[in-house]
Amino acid sequence: MALQAGLSCPSRHAEPASRSTRGEADHYRHHATLVDEIGLSDDEGQRWFVGASLCRSEWPELIVAQRYKPAGHGFNPGVALVSEMAVLFVGAGRRLLAYQLESTPRRLWEETADLRFWHWAVHDDVVLMSAELELAAWDTQGRKLWTIGVEPPWNYVVRAGRVHLDIMGTVSEFTLAEGPPR
Repeated sequence: MALQAGLSCPSRHAEPASRSTRGEADHYRHHATLVDEIGLSDDEGQRWFVGASLCRSEWPELIVAQRYKPAGHGFNPGVALVSEMAVLFVGAGRRLLAYQLESTPRRLWEETADLRFWHWAVHDDVVLMSAELELAAWDTQGRKLWTIGVEPPWNYVVRAGRVHLDIMGTVSEFTLAEGPPR
């Protein structure tokens, strides 16, 4: 699966490969500027890797290879590429990562999702991360804006720069950039 950034350079993208083999990651590893390997020697969890590039090469400049858990049962890895800022957000299991791809790729941070990562969503200049017990936001440069604990069943929708959050039937509303009241 490729995430096309919609820019003039069609190779500015991230390619996640679920349930990868070590050989597949090795193939890309030789060409990457940064290879970030996390927990590959662990016995538990699922192997996965993602490659990302900003058009400087036909090969991904960044490779993130990891073993993550919990895995399966609807909890799959996910990425969000903010092409304008050259920032890649990666989530798998409980692990959350962000990478700056401009110039020389580097990891910006690593955080832990509350229980299980669900997915990323980009709304305007904010990147939202949904996990089983958490909704969190970063700006498109990778700086943490806010986080709120949630409890299933929960969901949210973003309309006109406002988050409408429903946690077990209790609805709250707040601005996307500022987050919930403290």
